[in-house]
Amino acid sequence: MHQRSVVKVGASLMVAALALSACGSRSDSGTGTTSGNKIAIIGVMAPLSGDLSALGLGIQHSVELAVKQANANNAIPGWTLQVEAKDDEAKPDVGKNAATAFAAEPNVAGVVGDLNSSVSQSTQPVLATAKIVQVSPANTNPTLTQGADFKTAPKRTYDTYFRTCTTDAIQGPFAAQYMFKAGMTKVATIHDKKSYGQGLVEAFTAEFTKLGGTIVGAETINPDDSNYASVITRIKPKGPQGVYYGGEYPQAGPLSQQMKAAGLTVPLMGGDGIYDPKFIVLAGTTSDGDLATSVGAPTDQLAAGKKFLADYAAAGYKDPAAAYGAYSFDAANAIINALKVSLKDAKDVASVRQATIDAVGKVSFEGVTGQVAFDQYGDSTSRVLTVYKVVSGAWAPVSTEAFK
Repeated sequence: MHQRSVVKVGASLMVAALALSACGSRSDSGTGTTSGNKIAIIGVMAPLSGDLSALGLGIQHSVELAVKQANANNAIPGWTLQVEAKDDEAKPDVGKNAATAFAAEPNVAGVVGDLNSSVSQSTQPVLATAKIVQVSPANTNPTLTQGADFKTAPKRTYDTYFRTCTTDAIQGPFAAQYMFKAGMTKVATIHDKKSYGQGLVEAFTAEFTKLGGTIVGAETINPDDSNYASVITRIKPKGPQGVYYGGEYPQAGPLSQQMKAAGLTVPLMGGDGIYDPKFIVLAGTTSDGDLATSVGAPTDQLAAGKKFLADYAAAGYKDPAAAYGAYSFDAANAIINALKVSLKDAKDVASVRQATIDAVGKVSFEGVTGQVAFDQYGDSTSRVLTVYKVVSGAWAPVSTEAFK
């Protein structure tokens, strides 16, 4: 929680530690003095507490690293960048409040976030009204960029919104192709009723059936469920060779564990929401053979990725970069590269917000995750994905391809 001190003159009364935000913190990321420089803030909205905090904190620290490096290199002469992070708790209403707070701050030049597609559905219109550019490192629901009719009549809804990761319209079919080619021609699907999970399963199902596969059962669970016996009991007799899950690791881990304990010893496959070490902790030793897709190539197998991870480690953050660290770093740098253009001769941040939006749409640079650029909808032009498998208690990449 960022603190501000106020001195009341004449009454000799000091009122200290007024909170800037109930859930925010601001940092110049170890950049030292800002004397003489104007301030531009890059906001972060992510779950910094709760079940998904490992992913959220990785997002925050990766943005802080990008800002730290930019300030050290005097990337925008006359300006110092700061990071302000707000905890959206992976909840749409909390995220909306965070976005509203950022919209009220004239020095906010852009925001990295959110993690969850369902949260971004609430934050997009708020930031768009304030003309604040938003770049998500993790949202994969296609409707966020191409509207509700993205399959037949894609239309960009918010010109302020971009993302550095690919979408479920690609990730779902990519998983379907992998499972079908691996001989799993009969699959059951389960999703958690959220935008992310439902979108994944819908895209997976369309591609899987087109390939000739059979969906033997289509089930849903509630996001706060912890006992999946009834769902497992319904799908087990149908003889699936695999289960495709749309959702995140806090539910996917126990689901996998309970499946295997009930004798449904087939792989569980999910999207990037389950690609986290905590999935394996929750799923237990029987998770070997489970599968996940994630956007891009493995960070530790790319030269730029190795440098990013080394720099991250050297910065001393106590939380790992996690699944979206590299994409967050690239998202922050997309905003920073745009600010090099929009802030060059600007007197303040607020007056050039439209110029910043326009500049983000034109960025093109070699990032940690590959080439960073955006199409006419604000989607990443990169369509590279990786399939990971749990092998001896750890995620291991098994296939990296550009989706066609």
